[in-house]
This record gives sequence, C-alpha cells and structure tokens, in this order.
Amino acid sequence: MDITLADLVTLVGGTLLNGSPSQAITGFASLKEAFPGDLSFFHDPRYLDRLAKTKAGTVLVPVDFRECPPHVACIAVADPSRSFELIVETYGFQPAAFAPGIHETAVIDPTATLDRSRVSIGPNAVIEAGAKIGNEVEIGAGSFVGRNAVIGAGSKLHANVTVQAECKLGERVILHSGAVIGADGFGYEFDQGRHRKVRQAGIVQIDNDVEIGAGTTIDRARFGRTWIGEGTKIDNLVQIGHNVVVGKHCIIVACVAIAGSAIIGDYVVIAAQAGIAGHVTVGSQATLAGRSGVTRDLPGGKTYFGFPAIPAAEEKRRIASVSRLPQLMARVKELERQLAAMKPAVNNL
Repeated sequence: MDITLADLVTLVGGTLLNGSPSQAITGFASLKEAFPGDLSFFHDPRYLDRLAKTKAGTVLVPVDFRECPPHVACIAVADPSRSFELIVETYGFQPAAFAPGIHETAVIDPTATLDRSRVSIGPNAVIEAGAKIGNEVEIGAGSFVGRNAVIGAGSKLHANVTVQAECKLGERVILHSGAVIGADGFGYEFDQGRHRKVRQAGIVQIDNDVEIGAGTTIDRARFGRTWIGEGTKIDNLVQIGHNVVVGKHCIIVACVAIAGSAIIGDYVVIAAQAGIAGHVTVGSQATLAGRSGVTRDLPGGKTYFGFPAIPAAEEKRRIASVSRLPQLMARVKELERQLAAMKPAVNNL
C-alpha cells in the first residue's frame, strides 16, 4: 500500500491541517488499535483521550477541529466516518467482482429456472426442482436452495447458506454464511402425554435489500408467512420465530431472539441480546436497549430498557433506586441500634 496524504485529500475533498503531503499510510485502524503509519478517524468528542494517545500516523477530523496532537497528521473533512469509509472502499480489501459461471460440482435440477450465463453458482451448491434464480445472483459453495424457492435478482448467498422449500427472497438480498431461512417453526402441542409436532406449512418472505448475518435463523410460518420487510439489516446469531413480521428498515443486533407471531414495526432498533415474547407488538421507531425483555405490547417512538422492558427513563430511575439500597440498609441498621440503646431509658419512664 502506497497512498500519500495528498492522494487522500484529493479523494475526500479535505484539508491537510498538518503533516507532509508526501507522507504515506500503510493501513487502516481505530484510534485505539492503530500503529504508526495507519489511518484512523475522529468524530466524537467522547474519544478525545484516544485521539491524544493514538499511535496512528494520520487521522481524519471534523472541519472545525483544531486540537490535533503534534505527532499526528490531521485531514479536516465534513464527515470523518464517511470519508474513512470511502478511503477504505477505494484502497482497502475489495470483494470479488461478480463473475458468472456454474461450478462442475454444483447440482441443479433440470426444472429450476435460471439463466446460466448470468448467475454464479459455487462448488457443491444444490438447487432443487422448481427453484427460480434471478440474474446476477451469487450462490456460494455448499449452499442449498430448496424446491420452488425464489431468489431475486442481484442477491448473494455466501457459502453454506440454506434457503428451504417455497421461501421467497427479493432483490439484492445478502445472506451470510450459515444463515438458515425456512427451517420449521418450533411448534408443538402436548397431547396424551406427548409433544405432538404441528406441521409448519407456511413460508419465509424476505423483501428487497435485506441483509442477514452469519448463523441467523428465520423459521417458516405455521401458515402464511414469516416476513422480513424491505431494507432491514439483521446481525449474526439472531433467532426469528414462525409467523413473525419485521417491518421495513429495522436494525436487529446480534443474539436477539424474537418468538413466534411477534410484530415489529418499521424503523425499529433492537440492541444485542434483547428478547421479545410471542404475540406482542413493538411499534414503529421504537428502540430496545441491550438485554431488554419485551413481555407486552410497546408503543412506537420510544426507547425501552430492562426486564420487563419499560420506558428507559423509568428503568434508569429504578436502577438508581436499587443502587441506593445498601446505604438505606445501613441507615436502617443504625436507627435500629439507636432505638435499642434508647429502650432501657424508655422502660424506666
């Protein structure tokens, strides 16, 4: 890598505040993890101490920032985070470009619909009968597309992805390795001393521009559909149960679990390890903090926290009250001691 600060300034339309235009960068890193020669960025005043201590050779800073450490070359830009992203996209690791072709070990049923000149199918992938594969679709090594499944144009299935029978993916959907779409929902009824399996006869529908992380599982519906709305982004290791409906442009972070038939509105943010009970509704534009537990319907437009999840301000007050309990207990014990000391005098009255 041989990229000068002059190159960076030209690319991002920035201003070099200090340092030499001929100085080169050798890598990309956060302020905390950077080594000499690395490029980093600063955009949040909370990390001023990290900027002061960083070993990075060059840092992108906001246009109105003038407190650059003397050992760091600073480039002023309108949006340091976005400019850093642009530089990494330009000079950093590049994903392989789409290259049509079908590996000789791929197994494709003759009744599947696809244009072989406009898809990429990797080694040992399996496409079953009746599947429909759009143009510019990439299906990675070892992936499985079940009977009558639909994969929309421009979608990408990384290695070892499973899309079960009848499920429908829109356009430009990205499924990362290990994702399973359309496994049976967890449905059983207790009958005559046994757990009887309830047939899961529905599908999973994933709309356009959804991205789903590695190891995430989305169960097929008992009937009808489990539905993920347009533009929603789902992290790794998320479990979504049968007949769940997730709205448009939601963010669901790692290790979230959503039980069957829950309804999530549009633009909802669900932080890591939150759990949502079945048959509840979370309103649009709500935010659930990490490890929240949703046990009842929650109106949209608010931030929730705790178990059971309540408005964040209420939960913070509750936590503050709990943190004062040791002091309150100490005061009670002291009052009890004082009362016990007064008791003989009171008895003599």
